[in-house]
Parts: sequence; C-alpha cells; structure tokens
Amino acid sequence: MASKMMAAAAALLLSGTVAAQAADKVKFDLWFGLSGDLAEAVGEVCGRFNASQSAYEIVCTTQGSYDAALQNTIAAYRAKKQPTIVQVFDAGTLDMMLSGAFVPAHKLMDDNGYKIDWSNYVSSISNYYADSKGVLYSFPFNSSTALLYWNKDAFAKIGQTEAPKTWEDVEAAAKKMKAAGIDCPVAINDDTWALLEQFDAIHGIPTASKDNGYAGLDAELLINKTRFVDYMIYLKTNYDAGLFKLKVPQSGSTIVQSFASGECQMMMDSVADHGVVGRTQKAGMNWGVAMLPVYAGTTRHNSLVGGASMWVLAGKSADEYKGAAAFLNFLALPTSEQFWSTRTGYIPVTKTGFDFLKSQGFYDQPQYKGREIALESLNASPVDPHVSRGIRLGGFVQIRKEIRDAMNAIYASDVAVKAGPAGAVAATRKLVQSELDSAVERSNVILRRFEKTYAGKQLP
Repeated sequence: MASKMMAAAAALLLSGTVAAQAADKVKFDLWFGLSGDLAEAVGEVCGRFNASQSAYEIVCTTQGSYDAALQNTIAAYRAKKQPTIVQVFDAGTLDMMLSGAFVPAHKLMDDNGYKIDWSNYVSSISNYYADSKGVLYSFPFNSSTALLYWNKDAFAKIGQTEAPKTWEDVEAAAKKMKAAGIDCPVAINDDTWALLEQFDAIHGIPTASKDNGYAGLDAELLINKTRFVDYMIYLKTNYDAGLFKLKVPQSGSTIVQSFASGECQMMMDSVADHGVVGRTQKAGMNWGVAMLPVYAGTTRHNSLVGGASMWVLAGKSADEYKGAAAFLNFLALPTSEQFWSTRTGYIPVTKTGFDFLKSQGFYDQPQYKGREIALESLNASPVDPHVSRGIRLGGFVQIRKEIRDAMNAIYASDVAVKAGPAGAVAATRKLVQSELDSAVERSNVILRRFEKTYAGKQLP
C-alpha cells in the first residue's frame, strides 16, 4: 500500500514538474499570409522550432492571405493586440518601413546576443527588405523569383532540345507548336509580378522614377513610357493569334494547372510552384525550368525576389523578443533552409544555406533539379540600384491591381480584329498605350495619396 502511495505521489510530483516546465515556456505569436499546403508547411516549421528547444513556444496562425495578414496586423496593432512576428509580402515593405511599428532586424538580434553575418544573406534578396544603406529591417523568409517552365516533350515534337532564351525564340517555338497541332503553346495570366516587374528588372528598365521609389516618395510610374509598351503589344498580338492562352482562375484553370496537365507547354511563374508542378504533373511528362526570356540583344540584369519577410513588431515584452530572436535565428540555420526548400519550392535566403543544399546533393535530385536556376537568375548581374534592386512604392497592392485591370482590358479587347489585317498593328498599339496611360494615371493618384499620408517622412 505504502509503495502504491509513494508511486502516486511521485507521479503527481512529476506531472506537476512537467506542468511547471510547460508554464515556464515563453509563448509568442506569428501571423502569416500563406494558405493551403504552404500554410501547413509553415506550421511544420513552427513545430520543428518548438521541438528544438524548451524555452519558447511559437504559436503560428494563418490569416488566409497576404493582404489579410497585413490588414489584420494593422488593426491588431492599433488595439495593442499585435503578434510578436508577422509575415509581410514584398508589396507591403514600404508601408511597414514607414510605420515605425517594428523592431529592426539588427537591433533585435544585437539586443539578444546574436552575432549575425548579415552579408551572408543573398544580396538580391536582402536588398528588397533593407534600407538605402543595405541594413536589413526584416528577415527574408519565403523567397522566390520567376522562371520559364517548359515542356521538353512538346519541344521534342518541334525538334528542339533547349529552352527559349529570348522572346523571339518563344514566339518562333509557339508558332511551330501551333503548326504541329498543339492548341496552347504558352499560358499567360495577369500576374504583374511575373510579367511586368520581372520583365523590367531583367531588361534594365525602370518601373517607376526615383530609382523605382527607393529615392523618394514622389516617384511616378513609368510603364507607359518604356519598352514595356512594346512587350504588352507582343503579348496581345500573340494572344490574338492563339499562340498565348490566358489562364486565370475565372477561366477555369490557372497557368500552373494548365502546364502541369500538359495542356500548355510554357509558362512564366514563380519557382515556388516548382514542387506543385512536380506533384501534380501529368504522368511521365518531361519538363524543366530556365531563366525568363529577354529580347534578343539585351544585357540580362538580375531578376527580382518575390515572397515575403518576417517583421518583428514593437510593443512586446523582452521575453517575447528573446523568443522571436531564437526563432529567426533558427530559420536561418542551413538545416532549416534545407527543410523549407525541400518542403516547398522556395529558395535559400543565405549563401551558407545554398552551399549546404549543394553539398547535400539537393539540386542533383530529379524532383528539385532546376531550382538552383532561380538563384542564378537573382545573381545574373550585380544589383543595379536604379532598376533591379526592387520596387518600393506606396500603395503597391492597389497599383498592382490597376495594372492587372489594364492588362485584362487589353487581352479582352477586339479592336485588332475589327481593324482587320491592315490596321491590326496600329489598333493594338493605340489600345495598349491608352490602357497603360490610364493605369499610370490612376496609379500616380495612389502614389500622391500615399506621399501626402507620410508627408515629412524620409525614406530609410
């Protein structure tokens, strides 16, 4: 009887100790904007961190979308109920920088005893989230860039074994495929990040004045005055010819779905979808990725990073900041980057992470082969501060919508058909110029409103 009582007492003491240890953990919140399978992947990252140590517990909650994550965080901050960390997408970077509602990355890590080699971050990634002096304000996390996806089987049918390197090559291949009975040579959509922002960057073209907004809040959009006009004419002309097919969810499929199914043979899309294509592809389909095409004779510049970064918000406790610093340090470990790149299509954000993946033979494995091309694209040239560092515009989410609306209006118009063969070229040019002029006018109104909101503030 005595031994049973002693055992019960020991069990009670042990359970109390475990409960005390659990209670002693510092809890802190992370809000993020990814959904679906990627949201599950973030949950797994958080679980790995919690299992790696016993001092902290991170609670990770999806907000459903990037927009919702940013807007919900703003509302929560005003109510003093903000999370410790929030994932903010690239388009929200300037809003965060001017908000004053965050703890800069350097300060967080310095205050908590971490000695970080900030130069270890891939510069073409970190520059997007850094101030004008290159000092990181947030922590790069899910990073990507756009690539050309191509169906090797379809190209074999037209006698080609290499991916197109130029837009001229893309059009020539599309015409051959069409002649060979392939209905959808190229899938396009209205994604301004892949079709506009990347195009401008790799061609060395400014999207906006003032070094794409980095040099002042008085920037203006320039897309109606650059080679982008000719590029939109190119897209529209090939769309009208049936060589390029518009694939947006409203049409019943996305470009990823149409490519993976073998319906369409080329697409311009994020490397983040590399894993999605691999998991959903038509059985036996041979495909690959390459850097985005440029116009013949172009000196290629580096492409732009997409995705999001982690911001640490002001107004939290010292213990929560210790936990945040531990978590963000954990994310940058090579093994963490290996897990994230394996689980998703995103790329390593540090040089040591990339080198570690290479040393492990990651990019030699068939299911991951080609993802290294994303880093080659990001590092294709030294970052040009005038055109290929990034785009830093206020109200960028709304500006992207204005441009998408213009692109869709261009695709939907039948002015070229009505004008007939003799007048199609002139009609298309007039259409494109008019729609882009209108989009720029509306976007500049957004920029002036943002400038007025932050009057007197200097860009960091």
